[in-house]
Amino acid sequence: MTDKGAGDGLPPLSEVVRRHGLAAKKSLGQHFLFDLNLTRRIARAAGDLSAGTTIEVGPGPGGLTRGLLAEGAGHVIAIERDARALPALAEIAAAYPGRLEIIEADALALDLSKLGVSPRRIVANLPYNVGTAMLLAWLGSPDAFESIVVMLQKEVVERLAARPGGEAYGRLSVAAQWRWNVRRAFDVAPGAFSPPPAVVSAVAELRPLREPLAAADATMLERVTAAAFGQRRKMLRQSLKSLGVDAAGLCAEAGGIDPTRRAETLSVEEFCALARAFSARRAGA
Repeated sequence: MTDKGAGDGLPPLSEVVRRHGLAAKKSLGQHFLFDLNLTRRIARAAGDLSAGTTIEVGPGPGGLTRGLLAEGAGHVIAIERDARALPALAEIAAAYPGRLEIIEADALALDLSKLGVSPRRIVANLPYNVGTAMLLAWLGSPDAFESIVVMLQKEVVERLAARPGGEAYGRLSVAAQWRWNVRRAFDVAPGAFSPPPAVVSAVAELRPLREPLAAADATMLERVTAAAFGQRRKMLRQSLKSLGVDAAGLCAEAGGIDPTRRAETLSVEEFCALARAFSARRAGA
């Protein structure tokens, strides 16, 4: 772990953590980034930050916050539930007058699509214990954000970007790729954090598609993928029975999908076809 400055006149983050007593809390899934060259690299993955609003979740002592501001973010809204970090963030706000707004709250309880002005983007080093749940909530609003750049466990990022046919391909892959372009930007070793996590992390860059890959109702798509991947080793004719329908008939109505296939072989578009067929069945019930 290194502790390099950003040329912003603020003290090294290790000093900030010591001075404010910001030992990382396991209960909050905290792993702090001290290398400001790395946090600036994450900020650059989000593109031009000068216009609109950059929303950061879980800034902690402000390593990524400083990276975002150093890379030209015009307006950063930092959402932090740990009150211990607020004085450290206030020091950053003073160093960048009028550019940092701090909200003390649980981000899961907020509608981020209503914060600030557009274009909005999310850039965050997410807590591992709730990061996936947070991301899933944001994926439901592709019209609200021009980009989402998040650091998560490498395994989760691999699942986000996985293509059909691989072991990592699953519900999360379909949910993300249906309406977003997903790119695995780069990996981050455990030693970059304090304390080091037990796993390698990775940065994912998501940008909304102009149109979804195919038409589908989000709730129906989630139900279909949950059923299919809930028994991913079984053929669709068996796994889709949990939907309470004739699985083979549903596959036929979805454009003639072979019911002997397994979930991991289906494209996002094929899952959307199953979701439309399922919706039609429910509407006619």
